[in-house]
Amino acid sequence: MKKAAIYDPYLDTLGGGERYTLTVADCLNKNDFRVDIFWDDKSIKSKIEPRLGIKVERINFLPNIFNKSGNEKKRILRNYDLIFFLSDGSIPFLTAKQNLLHFQVPFHGVGGKNLLNRLKLRKIKAIICNSLFTKKFIDQEYGVQGKVIYPPVNVEAFKVLKKENLILNVGRFTDLLHQKRQDVLIKAFKDLKARYPQETEDWRLILAGGDKEGGNFVKKLKTMAIGLPIQIMTNPQFNYLKRLYGQAKIFWTAAGFGIDEEKEPEKVEHFGITTVEAMAAGCVPVVIRKGGQPEIVKEGENGLLWEEEKELVEKTLSLIKKPKEILRISQKAQKSALAFSEKNFCQKLMNLIK
Repeated sequence: MKKAAIYDPYLDTLGGGERYTLTVADCLNKNDFRVDIFWDDKSIKSKIEPRLGIKVERINFLPNIFNKSGNEKKRILRNYDLIFFLSDGSIPFLTAKQNLLHFQVPFHGVGGKNLLNRLKLRKIKAIICNSLFTKKFIDQEYGVQGKVIYPPVNVEAFKVLKKENLILNVGRFTDLLHQKRQDVLIKAFKDLKARYPQETEDWRLILAGGDKEGGNFVKKLKTMAIGLPIQIMTNPQFNYLKRLYGQAKIFWTAAGFGIDEEKEPEKVEHFGITTVEAMAAGCVPVVIRKGGQPEIVKEGENGLLWEEEKELVEKTLSLIKKPKEILRISQKAQKSALAFSEKNFCQKLMNLIK
């Protein structure tokens, strides 16, 4: 049996990026690889399935060798047929038979073309990016030609339930680097309700996501939401999230609002896994025209795109007033989501390895 190693420095966040890494592990395991994930805290294994819905009982969690000295690390890595490494912007020195380097963030201005990086990149078989948006910046920064393998979504896990007059947003609660801008969505919803009280009388908004570093930010959001039909749900289990997706008619995003994505690409949505999840459950995505989102949503076909808060309000209202349009776009969204299935993801990954 072949051996594969995986390293993700952000594994404990258990977000969309970690779903990517862990689906790589699952795919390799199903294709007769023994898979080792380097992570010191073994308790993380019990948290993965409830949060992400990915089974990892056949995956090994080993002490993190990337904390070890160079020679010891090289010796251990040489025993692997494949390494999949998620970059934090740096280029690691990898010594397996096949080395795959993955970028989820469009790093720029980090000296990517320096001599040491160029030497390390000689050992890398392929640079994998999570979107064309990310690839554009990575190619420029490091002088490489990355390949795009879109993030996997377990589309079969999402079902259309009895739809309610519900708008949903799913994303981590944080006011640090990668903000999902739930504050913008609360303002937009407040404006929608104030300007069109009759049309939106029984509509509500749910904001759901992890809050590992967002405690104070969540308090701020709850204060903003006072008096409005808004629920803020922190750290929901995956099964509960699936139910919310199934019930919601409309899905909102705002990550990157007010950002110049050419100057600060790291602050926008690099792809948008939650958008695909929502589409798979029949939500109509009304998402910000930033980053990787336009690679998923085509205006008027399988969703709607917006740039200014006023546009978000008006496009949402147009859907609320046209139930048949919601149904039409919902059906198109479901079909579009199939392109991002775990099966397609695994097939593309294995084609790259062979």
